[in-house]
Amino acid sequence: MNDNKEENLDAIGLALSGGGVRAAAFHAGTLRYLAEQGLLENVMHVSSVSGGSLFVGMVFRHANYSWPSSETYLNEVLPRVRETLITHSLQRSALARLVCNPFNWRFALSRANVLAQAIRGLWDVKASLSTLKGAPVWSINCTTGETGRRYRFKNGTMGDYELGYAAVEDFSLARAMAISAAFPGGIGPLTLKTNRFHWKKRKDWNADEADSYQPPFVHLHLYDGGLYDNLGIEPMFDVGRQELKKDDTLRSNITYLLVSDGGAPLARAAIPHPLNPFRFKRIADIALDQSRALRVRSFVSVLQKNPSAGAYVGIGADARPSIKRFAKGRETIASVLLARDWLSAADVSRAATYSTNLCRMDEPIFDLLERHGYETAKWNVELMSQKQGMSYVRKLSELEQ
Repeated sequence: MNDNKEENLDAIGLALSGGGVRAAAFHAGTLRYLAEQGLLENVMHVSSVSGGSLFVGMVFRHANYSWPSSETYLNEVLPRVRETLITHSLQRSALARLVCNPFNWRFALSRANVLAQAIRGLWDVKASLSTLKGAPVWSINCTTGETGRRYRFKNGTMGDYELGYAAVEDFSLARAMAISAAFPGGIGPLTLKTNRFHWKKRKDWNADEADSYQPPFVHLHLYDGGLYDNLGIEPMFDVGRQELKKDDTLRSNITYLLVSDGGAPLARAAIPHPLNPFRFKRIADIALDQSRALRVRSFVSVLQKNPSAGAYVGIGADARPSIKRFAKGRETIASVLLARDWLSAADVSRAATYSTNLCRMDEPIFDLLERHGYETAKWNVELMSQKQGMSYVRKLSELEQ
């Protein structure tokens, strides 16, 4: 990890969580903040899950399948992302394709296939993975039903470390996005036949070369990446060692990790009756929330020791009390930030509790979530990062003069 605070934002990693369109709108605000600071050009690696993967796919689509510059994101991509989310309902489109097209009835138990059709038809995402050009590297994260491991699409390959990896440069981007969002029950898995791909796997972890290999399963059932890691943090952060990972596939190892978490906080509620099927959902939600919390705690532990190593941008954080909480030793930038107009606690709560779905959003809801993402990124990065915070103070001083 780079200890030079003045250089940490020069190689940024982005981890974008799941959470349906709520997370997508929240992430849109996070990227708006980075773009206003001219930092999108510094992003080396993007790792996404579910709603985060849908959002990144939209960003690439509206930037002609290239990572946008900061200016392009602000002037072209963000307005188009907004228009897409307030105009189209992926959920309704996928349901209509499933019910009204008899050819799709075969996908009744693997509805991710129909979601991929909706992404292609409604969002016009018709490219393959090989179409993506230039930096940053994008890890699209899923979960393997057979192994329980993180399954990812990255650099034209797919797989997990137990199964091995297969080249899939011609794989549909829409299908990869749909797999990453394939929540059990609501959407269901996408099934792949393993014999349609050429797999390779290292005989041991330190082997230089990978050998041809055939996975022990005829089919793979690929689910939402949020089942394994809803933050999408694992490709860039070692939870056990509590340090940023090195990655030989990048032109520069990341020195700053920004985690944008638009996942729904666990609601405090009475547990359903034992005969109520939603009781199982509640138990599953508790388990997933604890898995996420352990990763958050590990990452925040690193930030407490080295605040310039990154930022945790979590939905539901009220700006004003949060700034006051972390103001000690950062009084100058804290006073400047506290003078700003922030969303009210009621608006923050309304944003955080918006339901997890893939429906069309009303304009005010998108604008609220996008602003919440922007504000949460702003106070986190500027308060905790010496470089960004002091740069912001200097800009204000120049304007006042």
